[in-house]
Amino acid sequence: MSRKLDGKIALVTGATSGIGLAAAKRFAAEGAAVYLTGRRQSELEAAVTAIRDAGGTATGVQADSSNLADLDRLYARIESEAGRLDVLYANAGGGGMLPLGAITEEQYEDTFNRNVKGVLFTVQKALPLLGRGASVILAGSTAGSMGTAAFSVYSASKAAVRNFARSWILDLKDRGIRVNTLSPGPIRTPGLVGLAGPDAAQQEGLVDYLAAQVPLGRVGDPDEIAKAAVFLASDDSSFVNGVELFADGGMAQV
Repeated sequence: MSRKLDGKIALVTGATSGIGLAAAKRFAAEGAAVYLTGRRQSELEAAVTAIRDAGGTATGVQADSSNLADLDRLYARIESEAGRLDVLYANAGGGGMLPLGAITEEQYEDTFNRNVKGVLFTVQKALPLLGRGASVILAGSTAGSMGTAAFSVYSASKAAVRNFARSWILDLKDRGIRVNTLSPGPIRTPGLVGLAGPDAAQQEGLVDYLAAQVPLGRVGDPDEIAKAAVFLASDDSSFVNGVELFADGGMAQV
């Protein structure tokens, strides 16, 4: 039986843990040859090994998505080895929590460099490799359309990502490239629990609090987002373009 991504070349940025790693694993399991990026070499090597040990095809390239020279090196390698890119999941990003009145220039620049600048140039520099029928997936968040205390900088950066998709489908309408935003709700990842600090009890308290805000009554698992990413990456979504797909247990819908 054919797999959903057989023969496709895929790139997942920020794929050493959490949603990115889960998506890379799912893409490989569905037949794609997957390129992964991450900033930490040891974690990147571990991610590649995990995918290969499961029978998948994976290549790791150490890169910071907000560093344009790193992106140039990444795409030069993909062009040399694969010649094209069929699926791009611009997943790398992140951010911390600070309330209005305590926001710093450093936090603003770090968050927007990772979530806005990084996404913009990850996609723009990939354009020469993306052909008709390619799928671009942008990492959004329910925070981009909801108010969240002490999270305004991150939320604003994800709202910018949502509009990238809306605008880029117009820029790319003659090329047949689809661009969609995948917006998770609270997902149990190192990045999420890390917002509560290093104390395990505080981390579980945050998870429990967020679960209470979700109509399904729980936080999500990274693999649940990865399954949604496979849908957007595959031909199953061939007429889906410019949408924001919420995988949030209903959190942003009520």
